[in-house]
Amino acid sequence: MGMGFYKEERIALFVDGANLYSAARALGFDIDYKKLLTMFQGEGRLVRAFYYTALFEDQEYSPIRPLVDWLDYNGYTMVTKPAKEFTDAQGRRKVKGNMDIELAIDLLDMAEHLDHAVLFSGDGDFRRLVEAVQRRGVRVSVVSTIKSSPPMIADELRRQADNFVDLSDVAKRVARNFHEPDQRNAQQGNNQSRNADYDDDEYDDEEYDEPIVERL
Repeated sequence: MGMGFYKEERIALFVDGANLYSAARALGFDIDYKKLLTMFQGEGRLVRAFYYTALFEDQEYSPIRPLVDWLDYNGYTMVTKPAKEFTDAQGRRKVKGNMDIELAIDLLDMAEHLDHAVLFSGDGDFRRLVEAVQRRGVRVSVVSTIKSSPPMIADELRRQADNFVDLSDVAKRVARNFHEPDQRNAQQGNNQSRNADYDDDEYDDEEYDEPIVERL
């Protein structure tokens, strides 16, 4: 399918790791990041692919470390910082990490070198950032989904973007071991995405998996 790109455009990807992970899981699949990179290399002149995530640096082993290392060696520019851990009122261990500032700075810095920026996030807080980049002459596409329940993208961000790409529409091109989800599996994915808190035993350590990290 066409995604609204021109072959001569200079493109950069800005991937909010936790947000993309949640959107994909809500749709019932995992992202194959090699396929994702290849897809956008075919859409134009890919200048850079940034990936943003918080890391659990105080742990002997972090479940996200294999993903970070793989991306670092395979065409992505990693932007990380330590996650913050706390215990909530119910005694549950929680982890928070907000990469919004880092993503915004990089996108503004890169704007003069780009024709088209691709933001992988549904966070409505990015609406003003998108507007600022558009004023510099850069087109902005946003990748998220409205096919989950509730939708993973804020309406104001979708309205501001020059182009909206629903993750479900490109699932066949970017999913790991893609299969058509039935309604039951999709609903199960939605529930997991909404209810999951980070837990050592909850997530596997496969190379592409990104634990959910809450925003501050």
